[in-house]
Amino acid sequence: MLNYPSIDPVAIALGPFKVHWYGLMYVIGFIAAWWLGRRRASRVGLTGDDVGDLIFYAAIGVVVGGRLGYAFFYGLDRLLADPLWLFQVWDGGMSFHGGLLGVLVAALLFARKHRLAFFQLTDFVAPLVPIGLGAGRIGNFINAELPGRLTDLPWGMPFPGMGPAPRHPSSLYEALLEGAVLFAIMWWVSATPRRRGLVSGLFLACYGCFRFLVEFVRLPDPQLGFIAWNWLTMGMLLSLPMILAGGLLMLWSRHRPVDDARQTEPASA
Repeated sequence: MLNYPSIDPVAIALGPFKVHWYGLMYVIGFIAAWWLGRRRASRVGLTGDDVGDLIFYAAIGVVVGGRLGYAFFYGLDRLLADPLWLFQVWDGGMSFHGGLLGVLVAALLFARKHRLAFFQLTDFVAPLVPIGLGAGRIGNFINAELPGRLTDLPWGMPFPGMGPAPRHPSSLYEALLEGAVLFAIMWWVSATPRRRGLVSGLFLACYGCFRFLVEFVRLPDPQLGFIAWNWLTMGMLLSLPMILAGGLLMLWSRHRPVDDARQTEPASA
């Protein structure tokens, strides 16, 4: 059994001004996406400034979509009882699936502005995302969030406030799978031009599978518990459409053109 590391969730404190590690992880994710995006911007006819604008669009989509997604998927009862709770972001609560929907809306608006096909843009964006996902899960771990279920594996660890029994460090599993492994897959596959939609579909399918698997060792959200059969969680339920959509998108991509470098066209699927 390992000991849970004692890390102050506050990274920087200057009087009343505090910067939390979790917030810094978002910053790391956006900076990494900006840097990586600039390296490949010419593939879709974008400039470095365009990539900066894209990251701004995506940041708004992540924050707004993530908060709305958490409220509707995981806290609907609380939202209905107190609608102002939606704006109490200091209480925590962000949903990846909601953030994904927010980013897709932002991508649609950006693609129309820059006359890019929607899936041409999402294929460009998908490899930029995993580093931010992995960093966010490390932020969850520092905050002692997303505790795992009980385990007797040697790397199990007791979570603060949950007794001495060792638990799966499920947020670290997600950091590895959704961050490092997913980035390696996406960056390698997208290293050469692919048929439009393939990279986007692969991202959806891989993330959905990784998240679905980790849910088996992660405690369900306490306000929801298991939603069916004493094993199905909300995370699993929300991941299933991603897996299906990803598979269908990869099949659809077989009949789409290969996106050559600097190719642009009016926005369409």
